[in-house]
Amino acid sequence: MKITLVIPTYNEAENLPNLLKALFSLPLPDLNVLVVDDNSRDGTGEIAEDLKKTYSGKLDVMHRAGKLGLGSAYIQGFAQLLAGDSQAIGQMDADFSHDPAKVVELARALETSDIALGSRYVPGGSLDKDWPYWRKALSTFGNFYARTILHLPIRDTTGGFRLWRRETLEAMPLERVRSNGYIFQVEMAYVAYKLGFHFTEIPIYFAERRFGQSKMSLRIQIEAALRVWSLRGQYRDLKVINK
Repeated sequence: MKITLVIPTYNEAENLPNLLKALFSLPLPDLNVLVVDDNSRDGTGEIAEDLKKTYSGKLDVMHRAGKLGLGSAYIQGFAQLLAGDSQAIGQMDADFSHDPAKVVELARALETSDIALGSRYVPGGSLDKDWPYWRKALSTFGNFYARTILHLPIRDTTGGFRLWRRETLEAMPLERVRSNGYIFQVEMAYVAYKLGFHFTEIPIYFAERRFGQSKMSLRIQIEAALRVWSLRGQYRDLKVINK
């Protein structure tokens, strides 16, 4: 199965080379990566281009004009890959918050499901042990909030470590996905749920980033809280599709 991971980057020069080394060391011979770089000031895009020589034919880079947002990075990445021959398309952070080794388990889970999710909130999953209590509480509440309002059947609604079957993404109205912060993850999960796709959650340990600064902000958190309510109306027309 040809798997391609979409990895958005903005100032990840310290993380990207080590992440790619770890990913391409996995026992997945047909694993590929598409880096979507938002004109990083630290040269991440140029580093990614240079690494294409090391990982010839397995690494591609999309360069964008500026910091255009997480959601649009994934949507553009998905669109490019759906025009190609990838059989599974994944998403993960560039900062080692997601353990690269878990891609193997996600790929195995995708054999019997439509979407495989790395989950912090199923048995065996957890958040960074050094996070303060308030941060863990905020993350837990955010998931409970979205899950309850949207009646989602998954525990981790906001996680960004996912692997999608090609056919799943092809069936989703990606042109209607408008969220551009971390609520993007909730919106994508909700659309898949409304269409009747099957999820499998794989427990993961969500680690604090190794280098660089978090992209989370108050604006992103407010967007997430407000957008959850609007999703129900936006997608009220979606029905379970025949698969």
